[in-house]
Amino acid sequence: MANPSVRSARRSGNALPDGARLGEFELRSVIGEGGFGIVYLAWDHLLHRQVAIKEYMPSTLATRSRTTADVTPHSDKVAETFQLGLRSFINEAQLLASFDHPSLLKVYRFWEANGTAYMVMPYYQGTTLKRALMALNAPPEEGWLLTQLGHLLDALEVMHEAHCYHRDIAPDNILLLDEGHPLLLDFGAARRVIGDATQALTAFLKPGYAPVEQYAEMPSMKQGAWTDLYALGSVVHYAVMGHTPPESVARLVTDTMVPVQQAAAGRYSARFLRAIDHALGVRPQDRPQSVAELRAELGLQQRVPRLRKPGDIPTAPQPLDSRPAAFDDDATRPPEAPTVVPLQATPRAMPPTSARAPCRSAACGSAPRCWRRRRSASGVVGPAAGGAPRSQRRRHPLHRTRPRRPRATARQRAGPKARPPSRRSRHPGRSTPPRPWRRRH
Repeated sequence: MANPSVRSARRSGNALPDGARLGEFELRSVIGEGGFGIVYLAWDHLLHRQVAIKEYMPSTLATRSRTTADVTPHSDKVAETFQLGLRSFINEAQLLASFDHPSLLKVYRFWEANGTAYMVMPYYQGTTLKRALMALNAPPEEGWLLTQLGHLLDALEVMHEAHCYHRDIAPDNILLLDEGHPLLLDFGAARRVIGDATQALTAFLKPGYAPVEQYAEMPSMKQGAWTDLYALGSVVHYAVMGHTPPESVARLVTDTMVPVQQAAAGRYSARFLRAIDHALGVRPQDRPQSVAELRAELGLQQRVPRLRKPGDIPTAPQPLDSRPAAFDDDATRPPEAPTVVPLQATPRAMPPTSARAPCRSAACGSAPRCWRRRRSASGVVGPAAGGAPRSQRRRHPLHRTRPRRPRATARQRAGPKARPPSRRSRHPGRSTPPRPWRRRH
């Protein structure tokens, strides 16, 4: 799951050879190999993509056959422990498949074969936090650390809500992806079950990062969210100071650790250093009890909003006059008598200028309103108001509110006695016979 440039060159006899097929997956190379599993780079022939396949392979409990790919325990004495670890590996794959967060591993599928189990994950490219810090000449700045902590705290909160705890947070288990956000690697659920069964839990702990409750399960020191927060505080201590804090068991007897509030004063804010010292409390009750508490101490905001149930959907604020009576504080008061307000004459509201049609006459020009209808605020009409004089004031045809009478013809204006000249007299050159004379009787 790391960058090909940082792949492990070591290859033990328990790893499958290159070119081996696991269903539709073809193994290309070995990315990493640890005490409890092997991670391969593979090619998915169905979806045509690169994936990472993790195989459950505890080298201290089992070995692989040289003739077949089967994995068998070393002896019957460790067979039960091997099966406990196998069930925990499957449980880890089921938990990861149920999570959906960019800082948590995503599992495509898992299955059991060859006496062991496999899980298929995306092929992530990046470098571990430990390698990135070793390449720096000075400690990282506070803003960058807060950004990484914000992503990791959101991912841990998703896990803790499912009652799942990482228990193995360390700089080499945090992958800085090329996209910029961190990714948690190597969940330690299977390791805890194996450690409880073999009574050798100290062999699977990282000194300086494991809190005291991981060394022995006691009723007064149970593991919980505070267990991962201690390891996360140790990671920040390593990034700021360049070394891990003393082992938690030794601090329980005599705490010789110098608080980061003193050791890194002046380089980081007091609030940031105070929150890290609180997360590094020796006893579980001396640390933040939840991710939300540590996030508040750091002054961070939750990046991924939590989903709500259908019955917990928040409603938008409503105006006071439209609130339901059940939510009104004054709903129990008797209704007040209506107040009678006398009517007052109000001037007729004029429509806005944009609602009127522009005047298109030659006298108006490009004015938005007709100058013949210009009226001042005081009601004065005429030259004093900037309009036309009264003698020239006439309603424009486009401003008519009712149709006008048609214009009179020439005969109507001349009157009933006067008649216009006849058509014959106006055209004497025509050869039309005259009309017969009619005598009146």
